[in-house]
Amino acid sequence: MRRRDFLTFSAGALAGATVSRKASAQAASWPNRPVKLIIPYAPGGASDIIGRPWADALSQAFGQSFVIENRGGAAGMIGCEAAAKSAPDGYTFLMTPSAALSILPLLRQTPYDTQKSFMPVARIGDSVAGFTLHPSVGPKTLQETVAYAKKNPGKLAYGSAGLGSIQHMRIEMLKYRAGVDILHVPYRGAADALNDLLPGNIQMMCEINTLPHAKAGRLIQLCFNSEDRSPEMPEIPTLTECGYPNSDLPSWYAIWAPAGTPKEIVEKFHAKVTEITATPEMQTKLRQVSAAPRSQTIAQMTEFLINDMKNNAELIKAANIKLE
Repeated sequence: MRRRDFLTFSAGALAGATVSRKASAQAASWPNRPVKLIIPYAPGGASDIIGRPWADALSQAFGQSFVIENRGGAAGMIGCEAAAKSAPDGYTFLMTPSAALSILPLLRQTPYDTQKSFMPVARIGDSVAGFTLHPSVGPKTLQETVAYAKKNPGKLAYGSAGLGSIQHMRIEMLKYRAGVDILHVPYRGAADALNDLLPGNIQMMCEINTLPHAKAGRLIQLCFNSEDRSPEMPEIPTLTECGYPNSDLPSWYAIWAPAGTPKEIVEKFHAKVTEITATPEMQTKLRQVSAAPRSQTIAQMTEFLINDMKNNAELIKAANIKLE
């Protein structure tokens, strides 16, 4: 090797080793100040309800504050954009349900690229919710509700956390599979939708924040959009049991880092989340807020996201879903 080439190679190797040592040092001391978790929806919805126990658990595990910042609006797009444009230093992360990343970009142009703007950190659980109906409508089961909707096209109004949200997609799936006309009413967040559902201004929702009211008898739980019945309400059938298999559309929650965040920090964060998920304490807390504990490797998250986007794209095309 010529002297010039050797010096160039040595300088490059030294620089690479220096960067590696710096990243390792960053990871070893991370976090040494408060960490921000951006939730791209308003307070009071499923994202907030699931995110709060995680913020508490992470704060205790790392000895630093993990602070939730709700950045709602545009079906999650505003918060996701803020996270994507944050400094990739390990002190700002996105905590979001899948829709903002796996549905919304399929329906409209977004200021972030799902697969390029973010790095997967950890999956933190799936929400366990189902279609809920206001008792003033009359039906007591999903089958009766579908029959009512067929006789009264457009009379039922369904509230969601916004255009392009998983709740939006779920009603579109039901409309497509059952052949019914139900009015979709998008809100800034699920809490706002619930405020209109309880007095009967709208008649349907599919969110975890309706479940306490269903348990109290103020709303009717028609089904659950999940593989298994909810242990909280085991008498309520799944959507599959109601005659609509392969129609659940999972709402999975995960933590994402801005692209460029040191890999060592991401891996350290992932390992801690996986450890916490396995504890009985976290599993109990998640089930108390109608969420199912889930764990995946970083590679599995990447593959799952790709497949989820593919399935959603097929539904959007088949049901001719548009943001209007």
